[in-house]
Amino acid sequence: MIQKLENREAFIPYRRSDIIKLCLEDNQLNAADSQKFKEFCEILSSYYHFRFHKTLEVIKDNYVAFNPNTDVEALIPSSLELYDEMYKSVIDAFEHILQRANYIELSENVIKKALSTKSLIDLKTDVDFDDFDRVICYYRGDSFKTITLKKLFFWKQEKKIDIFERIVLLIKFKEAAYFHAQKEKIEELKFLPGKMYVYFYKNIPKLDIDLLFPNVTTSMTWKDRLLFGIPAIGAAIPLILKALPNILLLIAAILLVLKAEPLIEELKVEEYETRNVMPVLVATLSLGMTLGGFAFKQYSNYKSKKIKFQKDVTETLFFKNLGNNDSVFQMFIDLAEEEECKEIILVYYHLLISKNPLTPQELDARIETWMKKKLGTTINFDIHGPLNNLAEIRGKVITNGAAVENSLEIPLLSYDNQGFCNVLPLDKAKKVIDYVWDNAFYYNGIPL
Repeated sequence: MIQKLENREAFIPYRRSDIIKLCLEDNQLNAADSQKFKEFCEILSSYYHFRFHKTLEVIKDNYVAFNPNTDVEALIPSSLELYDEMYKSVIDAFEHILQRANYIELSENVIKKALSTKSLIDLKTDVDFDDFDRVICYYRGDSFKTITLKKLFFWKQEKKIDIFERIVLLIKFKEAAYFHAQKEKIEELKFLPGKMYVYFYKNIPKLDIDLLFPNVTTSMTWKDRLLFGIPAIGAAIPLILKALPNILLLIAAILLVLKAEPLIEELKVEEYETRNVMPVLVATLSLGMTLGGFAFKQYSNYKSKKIKFQKDVTETLFFKNLGNNDSVFQMFIDLAEEEECKEIILVYYHLLISKNPLTPQELDARIETWMKKKLGTTINFDIHGPLNNLAEIRGKVITNGAAVENSLEIPLLSYDNQGFCNVLPLDKAKKVIDYVWDNAFYYNGIPL
């Protein structure tokens, strides 16, 4: 069972529709205002769906040059300058939606720590970070679970595993020229140079995130090497003792060719045996078959061990994979849209029903307390993001086809001289967003 750590995050673990329903069931709005609030949330959600769709189109248009799975071709090949611009557009847009989705950037130190420490999968791993032009890693959900590991005989050990509930990784590999310079065979690489790989996983142990990298190399730990090597040495000793006469005979034959007869006497090998080709030949073949068979057996054991390791890695990642490459962008657009809308709805609702003016700090504390009381959920609400978003949504109030308020665009949220937050009432708020929505496109100066 996965358990949450005490540190709080900005992520709101409920759907947007559930937050709206929770506000309506709070009994702070009368029937008429409840309907208006639902309509406000509906048009707000449509507006942000449109905004994030534009971001998705930016990513799609620019990612095509870096997509390792693309099945379309560019009409005009990208110039070097355009290529760099497309690369920057993808990175900037992706980091934007990651932050809007309330994901937290993971430091490179945590990633490199995983390389030197093993967790659930008993592997020694190595990742060559020189292969990358860029690595971006974000996570959400810092939790842990306790598992029981089987040890010797009937002994079992409980172990606490720290987990990232969600983790996303973007990797941009260097161009093919770099790998040619490293004497790498491009056709044998598990990735395409110059491409951008994006992975989205769930419930990954912190110390196993190195396994997410496509260029990870694995090998046995020292413990496994000892367990593998000691039995091999134990089996080799009686084998060598048994083959010792043949080994001595072979050495004596070599010494005879080198005309070192005194040394042959020290080996206590009869001279006639060394001069007879047949015994030497039989000894050579026997020794070769014996040692070759033993080497093949040990190599097979090693290969079996390695296959088991790879199977453990594959199973671990296969069942925890949520998406790859361009599908990840689609997912995070939806996640960012949900988070943005939930935050704005909560801020607008609590300012709307408050009987007293609130500062941003007071509003932040009120929302966190309300969430704890209503749902038992402890969050670190990001107050500045939704306040800025509400302040940036500006429009005119249109009544019967004519603008009021001197035809000036007004924001959904403003501040007074004391720093208190003020939002437009529901009727005006709906009209402002409706105006923004109606004027999303301009062609020839005519709003559509």
